[in-house]
Amino acid sequence: MILDVHNGSYRNCDGLNRRSFLKTGALMLGGLSLSSLLRRQAMAAAAGESLKDISVILFWQGGGPSQIDMWDLKPDAPSEFRGTFNPINTNLDGLQVCEHMPRIAKICDKLTLLRSVTHGDAGHESASHTLLTGYKPTNDIPANEAPAYGSIVSKEMGPRVDGFPAYVTLPTAPKSSAAAYLGVAYNPFETQGDPNAENFSVQNLKIPGGLTLERLQNRRALMQRFDTMRRDVDASGLVSGMDTFAQQAYDIVTSPKVQDAFDISKEDPKTRDLYGRTVWGQNTLLARRLVEAGVRFVTVNVGGWDTHANNFEGLKKKLPDFDQCFAGLIEDLDRRGSLQKTLVLSWGEFGRTPRINKDSGRDHWPNVFSVAMAGAGLKRGFVLGESDARAEFPKERPVSPQDILSTMYQQLGIDQNKTYVNDADRPVSILNYGEPIREIIA
Repeated sequence: MILDVHNGSYRNCDGLNRRSFLKTGALMLGGLSLSSLLRRQAMAAAAGESLKDISVILFWQGGGPSQIDMWDLKPDAPSEFRGTFNPINTNLDGLQVCEHMPRIAKICDKLTLLRSVTHGDAGHESASHTLLTGYKPTNDIPANEAPAYGSIVSKEMGPRVDGFPAYVTLPTAPKSSAAAYLGVAYNPFETQGDPNAENFSVQNLKIPGGLTLERLQNRRALMQRFDTMRRDVDASGLVSGMDTFAQQAYDIVTSPKVQDAFDISKEDPKTRDLYGRTVWGQNTLLARRLVEAGVRFVTVNVGGWDTHANNFEGLKKKLPDFDQCFAGLIEDLDRRGSLQKTLVLSWGEFGRTPRINKDSGRDHWPNVFSVAMAGAGLKRGFVLGESDARAEFPKERPVSPQDILSTMYQQLGIDQNKTYVNDADRPVSILNYGEPIREIIA
């Protein structure tokens, strides 16, 4: 049995298939092939003592959620724009949201809502790359040309608690969420599976059958004897990456604290009900468990918002699940005193067209859309920006995706002007565009 970080296959910038790479690493560790981030992460954390102790939970709404049907309803617009949903009042004076988001309506006083986010890219893959890395790609269907910000946070800050992976995605990683030229050591760890299932377990956290802890320790010691030789013959850094993978594998499978954090069955049933007994709900609860235990950055992959047809019927099914898990997270974090230490960000690559198409759907619309944020020193109950009467364009205070990422980096204490060397041996800054949004910082 081989422990795969990814149940599936994709290629990194060096052309090496990640799954094949881990299987190669397994030969050195008796079948164990889970990636290691800890050595480099611990060094980064030690060097950055002044960094703020903040974690991030990203809700990635891949496909593009409809802002005009969720956060920015236009009940006075013509029928071909406004759709079939009604607005409801929230607990924040003057703010209304969709009738299918009643629980979110009760926690809006804890949110920061941006309603004038804009960019010019209507392509799924390229826009996703921009919003997950801060860099517009050079081709329409990119691999990671730049590191995802989850990888950057992993490299710069490391885990909050030693022994944990710094960057996790639930259940699987969306495209453009890998580390690019930072190296495979900063790619996300995926849980796979459905945490709402009765027999859910993260297979990547188990010692392979027939391999005891004692045997694992012996093989690890044997492998370490070859470190000097392997580094001497390795000019590419590939073996160094294997070292890192092996260390992470060993630390995770031998750590009761890590095992407990991923074991959602230990959670109070009432809390599990709060988030909803759904895939989204339980992944969101797992995200909260992980950041409180020691993970620095967690992506909750809640995709499927590409509603070109039957937009309203689709959202009637999707919005209740999102409403429960998102509101449950904000409510739970706040109740536990963790919201100020956790930056929550919910967005997709763009919004949807205000004008309804012939298939009762809405198409891609990057010209203006809404983004919800919370925690980590942001103002509570604050709405920034406004779209025009038909939610077609920003009416006031346009905000770029890079401005949002610049705000995130500032709150984390990361210098966006710091540079890395890319595959072309050129220096590239963490973020070369965007300024912190001063109005939303408390």
